[in-house]
Amino acid sequence: MKQFIIHNLFMLVVVTTNAMTYHVGANYAIQKIQWAINQAKNGDTIIVHEGIYKEGNVLINKSLHVYGINRPVIDGQGKFEVVSIKSNQVVFDGFQVQHSGYATLEDPCGIKVYDSNHVTLSNNILDDNFFGIYLQYCNRCVVKNNRIKAYGKEEQQIGNGIHCWKSDTLQIIGNTIEGHRDGIYFEFVTHSIIWRNVSIRNIRYGLHFMFSNDDAYISNVFKENGAGVAVMFTKNVKMFNNVFEQNWGDAAYGMLLKEINDSYIIGNVFVSNTAGIFMDGTNRVKVEKNIFKNNGWGMKIQASCTQSEVTTNNFIGNTFDISTNGTLVLNTFDKNYWDKYEGYDLDKNSIGDVPFHPLSIFSVIVESNPSAMLLFRSFMVTLLDQSEKLIPTLTPAHFIDNTPLMRALEL
Repeated sequence: MKQFIIHNLFMLVVVTTNAMTYHVGANYAIQKIQWAINQAKNGDTIIVHEGIYKEGNVLINKSLHVYGINRPVIDGQGKFEVVSIKSNQVVFDGFQVQHSGYATLEDPCGIKVYDSNHVTLSNNILDDNFFGIYLQYCNRCVVKNNRIKAYGKEEQQIGNGIHCWKSDTLQIIGNTIEGHRDGIYFEFVTHSIIWRNVSIRNIRYGLHFMFSNDDAYISNVFKENGAGVAVMFTKNVKMFNNVFEQNWGDAAYGMLLKEINDSYIIGNVFVSNTAGIFMDGTNRVKVEKNIFKNNGWGMKIQASCTQSEVTTNNFIGNTFDISTNGTLVLNTFDKNYWDKYEGYDLDKNSIGDVPFHPLSIFSVIVESNPSAMLLFRSFMVTLLDQSEKLIPTLTPAHFIDNTPLMRALEL
């Protein structure tokens, strides 16, 4: 046994010692990245020095560490998928990858990772590519600290910034994505985390989730996108401490939830969106300790939603705090702060003595007749809402917060 251990340690030293480092650049013997890859063996390192490299498609099909010094540029010349990775245990760091081809059927990318595990893409700039970074059938990969920018005008003419499909245990951390169709796209991706990214001014969604269970997105910023985030046909998603800001338009939401079950929306900020959250067909979702401020609608909760809990949130300065499209109430509201609450607190326990009905009659009318918004802030609308508060007739009687807070929560 002792001899076996000594032999293995010796082999490890030999393998480590035999790893080679190749330098690529105008002042070196190797002047093309692909030449270095072709000569290298698994475990080797390639150092690419400053310069512009126009090599068509660069294929990394070995376990290599590839580092850029002084931001070398790999240019696809508008024709190619710029970098393709088809091996496990690859590190690709420090490059500018630009000008991929544009083709809606082939989905050319700045960097595409095929069927690989333990790949790290870090500290790169991706500029003017159809898709920025694309991962398919990947496991335990990291996409970290990349800047990804495109210049799409219509969603049919551009791909996604970070596109992940049928993968598991991914880490998408600290990236900035701008100008793509969707900033980040997950489909059939599980047990993964999206953390500290900034997704701004994308044409459709800042983040788009579909059929992706057991994931988390935490401490991201989604700003000035067509809509902030869409989470669809998914369960057990954790959505913590994100900012959804200035996502405006006829169908723009800070967060769209469609057929979502058993998930958590905690500690987020929704500010200046058409609607903070739009919920349709969601079940058993906890909405806690969020701030809804200066939105058109704080939350739109469709009648198809059940057993969700809206507790300890702040609703401040929204045109409508809550709206719905039916009379059935199967969700609960408890201990929220509503700036429209006009009740009193005689026992001084910081909880209103009178229940609050957050659903205004005018929001019910607008839900079925959007053109009625033309009458907003008119005397008749004000009179109608005040009358409804005194004698509820059209709003659901059980759409109520029995314990409204007198002061905003410090969140």
